[in-house]
Amino acid sequence: MKDYCAENEKNTSDIFGSAFLNVLRIILNQLQANLITIIDSNFSEMKLISKLIIWGSILLLPLNSYAQITKGLSYQAETGISFSGGEHTPFWLTANKQGLSSIEKNNGYLRAGIFRELENDKRFSYAFGADLAVAYNFTSTFVVQQLYADLKYRCLGVSIGSKERHSEFNNPLLSSGGLTFSGNARPIPQVRIGIPEYTVVPGTKGWMAFKGHIAYGMFTDDSWQKDFVVPGNKYTEHVLYHSKDLYVKIGNQEKFPLILEGGLEMAAQFGGNAFIGDQKIDMPNGIKDFFKVFIPSGGGSETPTGEQTNVYGNHLGSWNFSLTWYAPQNWTIRPYYEHYFEDHSQMFGEYGWKDCLAGIEITFPKNPVVSSFVYEYISTKDQTSPVYWDHTPEIPEQISGADNYYNHYIYSGWQHWGMGIGNPLVMSPIYNNDGDIVFKSNRMQGHHFGIMGNPCADLQYRILLSVTRNWGTYALPFYEIKKNGNALAELKYTPHQLKGWDFTASLGIDRGAMLGKSAGGMLTIRKTGWIR
Repeated sequence: MKDYCAENEKNTSDIFGSAFLNVLRIILNQLQANLITIIDSNFSEMKLISKLIIWGSILLLPLNSYAQITKGLSYQAETGISFSGGEHTPFWLTANKQGLSSIEKNNGYLRAGIFRELENDKRFSYAFGADLAVAYNFTSTFVVQQLYADLKYRCLGVSIGSKERHSEFNNPLLSSGGLTFSGNARPIPQVRIGIPEYTVVPGTKGWMAFKGHIAYGMFTDDSWQKDFVVPGNKYTEHVLYHSKDLYVKIGNQEKFPLILEGGLEMAAQFGGNAFIGDQKIDMPNGIKDFFKVFIPSGGGSETPTGEQTNVYGNHLGSWNFSLTWYAPQNWTIRPYYEHYFEDHSQMFGEYGWKDCLAGIEITFPKNPVVSSFVYEYISTKDQTSPVYWDHTPEIPEQISGADNYYNHYIYSGWQHWGMGIGNPLVMSPIYNNDGDIVFKSNRMQGHHFGIMGNPCADLQYRILLSVTRNWGTYALPFYEIKKNGNALAELKYTPHQLKGWDFTASLGIDRGAMLGKSAGGMLTIRKTGWIR
């Protein structure tokens, strides 16, 4: 008997396969048509990433046989279209999307990439990725979203280039995002060396493990900053990036169901030039300056006075802790805590740890209606105190307050292409309509909820809800507290008849004094698969 179901499924798959090829042709034609002007306008970014990636390519030359390179090679093609009414695209349709989003009301993009993942079961392994997009109504028409090469030998790893990364301690789908890193901004091209996965400490019988990294890179938003600001406002160029972290895990899940994780992550901006009105500030970027940001210390005589009396560059970071309980029936309950700091006094708790992100994540793997739940409390309101006083011979007391989170008097703040690198509920500079790259309200308290589930095999939903109260900054406080609410409802359909396809419909709503009233939707279509 003829199998009509199988034939219909094959025909449907062929139709969508042809559609996918057409999408790829559109992407390639668009890239070809705009390539010359795009490269000219984005030359500095392309040049930087190319310099980083070429060393990874040289290291991979011994592996240049076609069979080796295409083994385990996957592809992804994606298109997203957003339509909104109100002042902006709703907040949760743009936040925590690795910067590949736009606050402009109607926007869209086409994206295509190829990837090879690391093989963790091998002593030596390599990976690479190239992920490009063309966009409408974004901060740039052509986006080099990812372009990287990774190498791994035993537990050691090297990553070179621009690669999407998420916060270490937060659920990337349900959390509001980490206080230091959240996945809200575009990836920063960098050279990253470390131990990327937990490695057991010898002699502990599996009860203690650690991981960490050191990275240096460069921000790529010079042209955007110059175009965004009005004459006289501050912008920067050629700013360098540094990050490092060290985490320890204590526990052995096979013998006891409680795991403690904790550690420190830090980041810095240094080097480059700042333009403030008619003034140009040249920040040094010699070898010694790389060490000065690795171990935060004062700047040399060629730096502004503030850099000499404090530390060189813009430094920030957080202490992160979590406690995971693996309950019976495969439940997990994980409370976690992040303490944010921007100076030594907050780093070492001299004034208490009032500013934090405190959350709990619960997973219900056998519950299709609610499979994961996240609640978070966020506060950046205290900032040690409203007063900063540097000791003098006449008044020797020191008050290290008014930390002014995410902002800096030389650099354009902890942002990339206008999007905050830290928690997005501290509203990003890209929302400013006065041409000023600054976080206008870094004193905030809020609550955030996230829920997701799989009511059936092909369907997944996600709901986010955030409410905040905003005070502005200590220097420029709001006349009245501004309340804000942001919500997202999302449905993802992954038909089993169409292997590798998924379709996502999202609805976002904003209400409140921070972003105004907005409502909108987004449709995303994605195709993934393997290159044989």
